[in-house]
Order: sequence, then C-alpha cells, then structure tokens
Amino acid sequence: MNKPGKPERAIDWAAFRAEIEGIRIYDDPKQVELRSRDYFWYSPILNEQLDGVTGDLVVLPQDQEEVKRVAAAVARHRIPLTIRGGGTGNYGQCVPLEGGVILDVTRLDKVIEIGEGRVRCEAGIRISRLDDAARETGQELLMYPSTRQMATIGGFLAGGSGGIGSLRHGMLRDPGNVTCVKVVTVEPQPQVIELHGDEIQKVQHAYGTNGIVTELELPLTQATDWLHCAALFDGYDTALRFAQGAQEEGLDCYLLTTVERRFAPYYRKFGDLFPDDRDAVFAMVAPEAMDRFRDKADGMGGRISFAMTKPEIREAGLQPAYECGWNHTTLQALKADKGWTYLQVAYPQPFDPDLVMRQMARYGDEIFWHHEMARMGGHIQIFALPLVRWRGRDAMYDLIAELEEKDGCTIYDPHTVTIEDGGMKEIDTAQIDFKKKADPYGLMNPGKTRGWMADMARTD
Repeated sequence: MNKPGKPERAIDWAAFRAEIEGIRIYDDPKQVELRSRDYFWYSPILNEQLDGVTGDLVVLPQDQEEVKRVAAAVARHRIPLTIRGGGTGNYGQCVPLEGGVILDVTRLDKVIEIGEGRVRCEAGIRISRLDDAARETGQELLMYPSTRQMATIGGFLAGGSGGIGSLRHGMLRDPGNVTCVKVVTVEPQPQVIELHGDEIQKVQHAYGTNGIVTELELPLTQATDWLHCAALFDGYDTALRFAQGAQEEGLDCYLLTTVERRFAPYYRKFGDLFPDDRDAVFAMVAPEAMDRFRDKADGMGGRISFAMTKPEIREAGLQPAYECGWNHTTLQALKADKGWTYLQVAYPQPFDPDLVMRQMARYGDEIFWHHEMARMGGHIQIFALPLVRWRGRDAMYDLIAELEEKDGCTIYDPHTVTIEDGGMKEIDTAQIDFKKKADPYGLMNPGKTRGWMADMARTD
C-alpha cells in the first residue's frame, strides 16, 4: 500500500513563522511526530499506511484570536492544516497526510458559561474537565466517549459518533445534542461563522476538513450519581437479552454494554469480579433503578458482581464502567495481544440476539464479541465493536462483506481514513458545500474526504 506523501510545495516557512510571531511553535521532530499520530494503530491497515506520516510544524494557539492569525497565515501561504485535540481518534483523523501545520487546540480549554441546561465552552477542553465543571452545578453532559479523560469536546464533535450516554440520549448527530458551534474560516481574512440546529451537521463528523471549530454550546441534564456495576450471566445470549430488556423496560441507565467471557483475561483489574466462566453486562445505573436492575438480573439467573459509586470504584483500584465498553474494550485487548484488530457493526432493527449467537458459532475464536445498547434517530440501536483476529486485508474485507450481505449488518469501516468510506457510505454534499465557504483553498486535513476535488479550490 502506498503511503501518503508530502506534495512538492514552495512554502516560505520563515515568512509564515514571522506572521505568527508570539504564538507557541513546536518544531522538534519528536514533538511533531508525537502530535501527528492518533490511535490509528488499532488497525493494521492504517498502521501500515500512516506510520511515519508527519506534519512539519505544530502550532499551539492560546486563544481564539491566535487561531485567526494562524488561519490567515496558513491561507496566505497555502499550507496544509490539520486540527488536533486529544488525539484519541482511531481512524487517523488528525494525521496530516500532506504535512504542513498541525494546529493543537488543547490550550483553548475555557468553560465560557454554564447556565440552566446548557454549557458554552472552547473546543480544546478535555471532556472530563467539562463534565466535572457541569457537575459542580448539579448537571452533566448528555454523552461522552470512553476516552473522556483525554478526548477534547471539539475532537468528539469532529470525529465521534456517540458513546456513554447514547443509551439515554441518542447519537451525537441526533437533534438537540449539540446546539451551537462557532467556526473560524481558513482564508486571508478569516470569518467567524456560528452554526445552529441542523446546520451543525455541516461540521459534525467532518474530521476537521471544513473549518476550525473554536466554540461549542451543549445541552446539560440533571446530574446523577451513577452506580458503576456489573451483572454476570452463564451465557452470552442471556447477557444480551438482559441488556436489551433493561433498555426496552426503561431502566434508568447511562451505559449498558455486554462483554463475553473471553474478554475476561483483558480485564485484569477485576479478577473474580469478571471471571472467565461468566459473561458480563457492565452498566451505569441510577441509584433509584438499582433494585429493579438487581431483581431483573436475579430473575434471569444472573448475579450482581459489584455496584459502586465512582469514588468507591477509584478507591478499589478498578476502572469505571465507562472504561469497560465502547472502544476501551479494543484498547484493553490490544495492550495484551497485538494480534487483534476490530470492527464497528450496527445491527438490523429489531435486534435479534439469536443472530449474534449464530455469528459466535460461525466465527469461533476468530471474533470475540461485545455489544452496546444505544439509541439512534429516536429508536433503539444495538452496536457491536468485536475483536477480530488479524488475518490480512483481504480476509478483513471478506468478513465485512459477509456481515453485511448475510446478516444485514452495517459496517462502519475503521480501516480507512476517508469520511465516506468509514461510515457515511456517500459523499455529504452539505459538508463539501460548507468547505467551499470555510476552507476555500482546500487546505484543511487534505485526503480525508473524497468529496473534495482539487479543481474546487480557489486559485486567487
């Protein structure tokens, strides 16, 4: 596979540096390389394609005015620009395929305003800090990824789809989950554009290809002191039916994730709390729903392994439940065994646990299964993020075809860098039209969207 390469560009780096004098720059090769990576190594295909691909310079603006100065200078000198937050994405979203400037926005980390049911913040704030700030007012975020400790809220908007809380509130792109986004355009005289409502889809999950997101406004809900717990069952089909039933019956949960017993060796901290002869449902349950949760588990032959508040979980040296699901399952397995990779699977509705059991029988030890209960477009939607034994590119795409054609699943391919091939399956013309306005020279994160053609770029 051919690696991306830096095109021949006559860039006057000295002039660029002079124009942004006073803004912090990293040009040490090790620092640049570090900030040119994310978690693309989950995929052997992307690891081969992207390993060693780096930018030329890292720029760390301290505020939004410095962002505008960088945007203007980049536009004048026609320098590729890649935005970076916490770097927790899995698809190479912040890897600069054509080199250029990496704009690290993690210094834009202010909570601007918290009100009743809303928070406005800068894009570079860590999600954990943002949620902690909301909790100080008795409120919490609607959702966050399992990487909440490191991920930034702007990166979640640009590269994420959902996560912990999607069981309750749907996916990130569902109406009302983001209420306002402020974007800086990349042109010699940058503009500031505010997007509201459906307009936000122009930049949501666009991989930072069409405007620099500097601010967001998000809704908040009343905070809950979630109990982090696990229910154990003798049979993965029973674990699935328990989680499915808990969601359908409206038990107040923030997370319901089923993890089959073969994952147990990768959850080393839990020991007998997740033994290798039982399948687990990790959950975050509202205290007032815990009795129903326990009774339902007992009624299905299961048992509650533990139920603790977050401080109690930390005191016990265990991981919170949100680090036991979504893509943290992949991370925990890869730490122990580099022979795995993964897939992202959406199941046909209505969900049938028997389909999963047929898949388990069909693939045996080639795939270990884990499923997430969520909502999408107002309806229950079950996802899987299974571990897949790496057997090569051809075998991976044969598997993808089989899951889609035989089982009716939809695969969000985590082994490609382009937006369309990863999930959308088609070019989002609204995003491309907005790119013409917000990034008229086609400088932002080049190579990440097939919808942008070289002849679309302004040449003046």
